[in-house]
Amino acid sequence: MNHPVRTFTTLLLAALCASASPFAAGHDGKLTFAPVLERVTPAVVNIQVAGNRPARHPLFNDPAFRQFFRGREVPMRGSGAGVIIDADAGYVVTNHHVIDDADEVTVTLEDRREFSAELVGSDPQTDIALLKIDADDLTALALGDSEQLAVGDFVIAIGNPYEFGHTVTSGIVSALGREGGFLSDGYEDFIQTDAAINRGNSGGPLVDLDGRLVGINSAIVTPSGGNAGLGFAVPSAIVKVVTDQIIDHGEVRRGQLGVIIDTLSPNDAEAMGLDAAGGAVVSEVLDDTAAEAAGIEPGDVIVNLDGEDVLDARDLRLRVGLAQPGRTVEIGIVRDGKRKRLRATLGSASESASVASTVGAMPMLAGAQWRNISPGHDLHGSVRGVEVTDVAANSPAWAAGLRPGDVILRVNRQPVADVDDLEEALAAAEVAGLLIQRGQRRLFTLIR
Repeated sequence: MNHPVRTFTTLLLAALCASASPFAAGHDGKLTFAPVLERVTPAVVNIQVAGNRPARHPLFNDPAFRQFFRGREVPMRGSGAGVIIDADAGYVVTNHHVIDDADEVTVTLEDRREFSAELVGSDPQTDIALLKIDADDLTALALGDSEQLAVGDFVIAIGNPYEFGHTVTSGIVSALGREGGFLSDGYEDFIQTDAAINRGNSGGPLVDLDGRLVGINSAIVTPSGGNAGLGFAVPSAIVKVVTDQIIDHGEVRRGQLGVIIDTLSPNDAEAMGLDAAGGAVVSEVLDDTAAEAAGIEPGDVIVNLDGEDVLDARDLRLRVGLAQPGRTVEIGIVRDGKRKRLRATLGSASESASVASTVGAMPMLAGAQWRNISPGHDLHGSVRGVEVTDVAANSPAWAAGLRPGDVILRVNRQPVADVDDLEEALAAAEVAGLLIQRGQRRLFTLIR
């Protein structure tokens, strides 16, 4: 009698070999990834970085010792991977975090040639960076369509784990559209995979079985520092948008609608008389923005953007943030149980006063906006500190417990006189204890 597992495996291998797949049966009849890897690995590079970064010392958080450590730097060295996406131009994609703080970036090809790389541009909010090398006879990897991926698809990860050089692992797509909190105030829509990813794989490609780039390996979840079967890659759809903008403008220019939004839960949907949950409910429309000009109102539920359903607040933020400023979009809303269509011309996030000043500068409290207050200012009497004027829903600042009207008095026992003091204190702290005045009460919250 045939063994059921062996029979299934035999049938699967036969089907794969008979199909138009990159698999091939070797002389001994075994299934192999070798044909696709022969085409892909020449496009994968190892990256070495060197530079200096601000010194971090536990005593830096103590005001009595801060002056002795301010401005000091320590040498930094690191490694990662990258992938060539344009052989003629010499463009190499990697992660922002691989090259962050680097003064020197060296790219090593599979044939062991080494080149000094120029940074064309970088985007910390998607963790993508674009390098350029001056080299001949390069091999580029074709861009795949990450929008066509499905959970269960086979994928291959290639990188430079622990500086061992070109290393290949395989697995499947285990989830799509993941958020992991890896990018503070960033745009997360990760491909999750169980293909083994370790330190040094960052920036390397995730490819499908046709040898096309479907993602850039970016992050892992690990209790031990090694692979735990939870790897995350930036989808190729995002990689293309970001690299195209960097090539065209030297930076990423993001659209902005000008709304503060929250995800609509099933209970919310029922209370609002909607048939099903989905979409983003507008809690506030900011002044002088695209949303205000389009006629969007608080309480509207945005359910559609350019003909595609809006899944939740994260989905809307991602799609608007990856769109070019000046683009006109069609927005489907539900207001008082009735569907309406509006048109809005997106503004620029970099130019809008509604963008929180914490992006990049204060990632611990990203999503909040501030103003300086001084003794006698408004209703605060003798209070001196930094007032929170607005907090975006579901932002790190909101999760930290900040609310509009709060006044931050101290960070790690250090008085905060203005926004500059706040930025300096948070930049120096890995963990920050905030003393807050809220009305007549004083509160303490710990953020990481």
